Amino acid sequence: MYQRTVSVGSRSGLHARPASLFVQAAVRQPVPVTVGREGNTPVDARSMLSVLALAAQHGDLLVLSAEGESAPDAVDVLATLLSEDLDGKD
Repeated sequence: MYQRTVSVGSRSGLHARPASLFVQAAVRQPVPVTVGREGNTPVDARSMLSVLALAAQHGDLLVLSAEGESAPDAVDVLATLLSEDLDGKD
């Protein structure tokens, strides 16, 4: 299993707009990726409702995980996106 811990970069946290961009990127990955707070049960990164339910705020640490040959690339793509301020992106 490949994992990375990332700080949420969006100033307003992982609310609807940043979460939507994150979920859309997760859907495009070749392997399923999970996201969650350390010590809690992770959720499917492709689920908008599950990602919103994390109620992640700016600076919160989230753990991204995936398995398989493409896991490092998929997790790294989502980690980079999650660390950015997505509030101003389309």
